[in-house]
Amino acid sequence: MSCKDTKKENTHDDSSHSEMNHDKMNTSNNMMDSDTQNSGAQKVLTDYMALKDALVNDDNAKAKELGNALAQSLKSFDASSFSSKEKSELEDIVEDAIEHAEHISESDIKHQREHFKVLSKDVTDMVVITGTQVKLYEQFCPMYDDGTAWLSTKEEVRNPYYGSQMLKCGKVQREIN
Repeated sequence: MSCKDTKKENTHDDSSHSEMNHDKMNTSNNMMDSDTQNSGAQKVLTDYMALKDALVNDDNAKAKELGNALAQSLKSFDASSFSSKEKSELEDIVEDAIEHAEHISESDIKHQREHFKVLSKDVTDMVVITGTQVKLYEQFCPMYDDGTAWLSTKEEVRNPYYGSQMLKCGKVQREIN
C-alpha cells in the first residue's frame, strides 16, 4: 500500500481539536509580554527541527547527538514567566520530552523514531502554550504506527519516520501561527 492509497479516517477527529488548539495558541501569543518566554521555546524548536532533519536523512549518529542537544535545551527551558496553570502544563510536557530526547540520544534509528513520535506530540503541546515566532506545519503520515504527526518549518513533506524509504509520505495537516 502506498502512502497516497491510505484512508483519511484519522484526520476527521483532529479538525475540531486543531481549531481548539489554534484558539488556545492565539490566546497564548496575545498574552505573552516578553521575548524571554519565547526564546527558550524557540531554542527547543530549533533543536527539534535539527533532530527531525537527522531522522529524515536516516542519520542515526547525528540524531543521537541532536537528541542530547534537545534534552539540554529542554532542561534549560524556563517556564517561570507563564501563568501557574501554563507553567504546570509546561513542566509536565518538558519532563516527558526530556525522557524521549534522552532515549533518542542512546538508541538505534528505529527506536529513535518511536520516541520521536511522542516527542513530536510534546513539542506540539509546548508550542500550543508558548506560541511560535515562525510558521510551522504540522505534518501527518497515515502509515507510521496508525498515523503520526510531526512539526516542520517547511511546507514540503519530508518524513522523519521513514526517511529515504518513503521520504514524501504524508501531508500538511495544519499550519501553526
